[in-house]
Amino acid sequence: MRRIVIAAPLLLVAFGVALGEDFRAVIHKVDGDKVTFTKQKKGEKGEEMTLTVAASAKILKGKFDKETKKLVAGEAIEGGLKNELFSKGKVPARITTSDDGKSITQIVVGGRGKGKKKKNNTD
Repeated sequence: MRRIVIAAPLLLVAFGVALGEDFRAVIHKVDGDKVTFTKQKKGEKGEEMTLTVAASAKILKGKFDKETKKLVAGEAIEGGLKNELFSKGKVPARITTSDDGKSITQIVVGGRGKGKKKKNNTD
């Protein structure tokens, strides 16, 4: 019985971490620990939101995995949110929020842009 009493709070904490929302977004602006972004859904543009980044948040480079067709986390971005990447304007990313949805716990930068493919002109 004692094991169940000890295991129950640990299990709840583990599920609490897993309940955070994970979504694609375009980051428009970073101001200190505040990130302004727009959620992206298939065919729709979401509303612009601003959330605080948790002190323990991970800011990572991402790479598209062709097998799973998802953006996977890679190495940490040097300088975190202070990196010049975030000062250039629109940055595609996958954002993970805390279970209460009030702070960002992880940002994985990358994803497919909607730019045109370069043509190989061999004339």
